[in-house]
This record gives sequence, structure tokens and C-alpha cells, in this order.
Amino acid sequence: MNKRPSRLRLEHLLKLEPLTANQKLAFDSFASGNHLCLDGSAGTGKTFISLYLALEAVLNKDYEKVIIVRSAVPTRDMGFLPGTQEEKEDAYTAPYKAIVNDLFEDQDAWGKLIGSKNIEFLTTSFIRGLTIKNAIVIVDESQNCNYHELCSVITRLGEDCRFIMSGDYYQSDFTRKGDQDGIKEFINIIKHMNSFDHIEFKWEDIVRSGFVRDFIMTKELYENGKL
Repeated sequence: MNKRPSRLRLEHLLKLEPLTANQKLAFDSFASGNHLCLDGSAGTGKTFISLYLALEAVLNKDYEKVIIVRSAVPTRDMGFLPGTQEEKEDAYTAPYKAIVNDLFEDQDAWGKLIGSKNIEFLTTSFIRGLTIKNAIVIVDESQNCNYHELCSVITRLGEDCRFIMSGDYYQSDFTRKGDQDGIKEFINIIKHMNSFDHIEFKWEDIVRSGFVRDFIMTKELYENGKL
């Protein structure tokens, strides 16, 4: 019986290839050393790609760790959830645990990477005042970050860091339009930076399932008055 390795290395990571043209753009841009803004439709693999590229670089010793950052907006209610802080965070780290465990085909992969300090989870509530070095920072569900949160995260980056943001403006949990527009304003700024590539994923890039692709395509046609 083969024992699972206690510490994960690059050879334990599944080798992924891009499945769509925009996924390939993301792979190529990251390989060129750029920061990434992955925006657009659900089910296009934005979070999956972000974690894969980041973990590959960390396990290749290019960076020390991956830091996943989530907005404080969906975590404001964490104080009302039962359990310890770690147990409260489980509700928000579950998608990343599932992706990481799939990428290594190991149901303990997330715990091993946490234990080896190769991966870390933070909310925007606890990132202010930090200086992050030698890390890849992934801001996921970025549509739930307001403008000031996004600015706060990106200005934490010190030497030898990469920045990836992933989200879908149309799935924002904000109710105020000013907050909803924060991500658009932030993207308009980074579009002017030579070190950033903004890749917008469309329904054609949806790889989760044909059913999800059909729903989002139909939804877009309906909302644009084409049905």
C-alpha cells in the first residue's frame, strides 16, 4: 500500500493544460511574469487556474507561499457563527480546500500545505498593516471587495510578490451601487499598469458543465433583450 507523502512537492501536483483560449492567455501571461486580473463568467475556472499557477510556482521554489485573500464583506457575519475562528473560516476556505485536494489527488493536501506554510488564508479584515514578501497573493471573489479593500490588499505587497485577482462583477453581494462599482474603478487603474494583464472570461470559456454554460448563455441573451 502506497503512503501519501507528508510534504508535497512539485511532482505531486497534477499537470494541467488550458482548455480555452482565455485560459491559455492566463497561463501565458503568468509565465511571462505578469500580474493577473481574471474577470468574468462563473464556471470558467478562474479560481482553479489561479491556485494551480500559484502552487506550481511556489513548489518550484519561485515564491515562498500562496496567500488567499477574501473580502471582509462576506466575513462580517463570522462573529455570529458558532465555533472557533478556524471553524468559522472553514465555511470560506472549503472551496479552496476542495480545489487543492483535487490538484494533488490527496484529501490531506490542504492541511499539508498549511502545515508547511506554503499556503495561507486571510480576510481583508486582518491584512492591514502587513508587509507581504516573496508570495503570490490571490484575491478571490474580488467582486465583493470594495475599492478601498482592493487598494489596501495590493499596497501590502513587498518585494518578490505576484498579484492575482479573480471574480465576476455581476455576482457581487453588495447592495450599494457605489460599492459594486469599486472593482470596476480598481480594474480601470491596473489596466494602465504594464505589469498587469486583464483577461475577461466569457460564457464560451465555461468548463464547469454544459448545463451551466447553457444557463449563462441564455441568461445573457435574456438580459440583453435578445430572447
